[in-house]
Amino acid sequence: MTPPLRTLSNWSPEAVVFDCDGTLMDTERHWQDARNRAFREFGLLPPPGFAERAKGVHYVDCGRLMAEETNKPELAADLTRALLAHFMSLVAEDPLTMPGAGEMVRLLSGRLPLAVASNCPLEVVEESLGRAGLRRYFHHIVVPAVPPGDRAGRDPGKDAERPQAVRPKPWPDVYTTAARLCGARPETALAVEDSLTGIESAWRAGLRILGVGPLPDDGNTGHTDAWVPALDRPEVLGWVRNWRPASSPGTERGHDRHRPL
Repeated sequence: MTPPLRTLSNWSPEAVVFDCDGTLMDTERHWQDARNRAFREFGLLPPPGFAERAKGVHYVDCGRLMAEETNKPELAADLTRALLAHFMSLVAEDPLTMPGAGEMVRLLSGRLPLAVASNCPLEVVEESLGRAGLRRYFHHIVVPAVPPGDRAGRDPGKDAERPQAVRPKPWPDVYTTAARLCGARPETALAVEDSLTGIESAWRAGLRILGVGPLPDDGNTGHTDAWVPALDRPEVLGWVRNWRPASSPGTERGHDRHRPL
């Protein structure tokens, strides 16, 4: 089991990097609805337990997984396109933030460098945050720059030839890049995450990690330093209010949309 929040109570980060889906934005249900709509569009039924397996997975990988698990590999590209189209439509209709996310972000604005590290396409993250009124608070948004399924994104050896590659979670790249752009060493930055895929990414990057949301069914909270049910809990907001402002953030200002390293 993950230790309670008091394990982080005497520590103040120099930067905070948030996941987007399920952490800042209440979009996990949109992804689930989009997957169900895409399945129905092609006359398919979601395999049992698919929603949990798909959580935190890049949408291209998810489309391929949808095709593989329904024994329709030839539909991978079509399912991927349908998945993204349905998701964008749902976000436009109903852009909701997770409980406490907006308050936490506004509390930190101007005190610490803030970034988003997401597996979603840039346009999805910016659309979601923009509609929720949160985009202006983030110095940087980092998303993968290597398409899922690209062999260079799967083979660390090939990345030696592609130093600008930013691979999706669970690779550490999005978190490593976000901390660097914020001017913070990874061990001085906090990742806020809701999925085990994202937690693995942040841990591999060397960040400290606050997990948020319902505990996984098996109680395995991965490598988190602490886990809370929601960001609107009084102990979370009280902890954040007591953080020391970063004395010299060193962030590379300019609302970077992440163009690779």
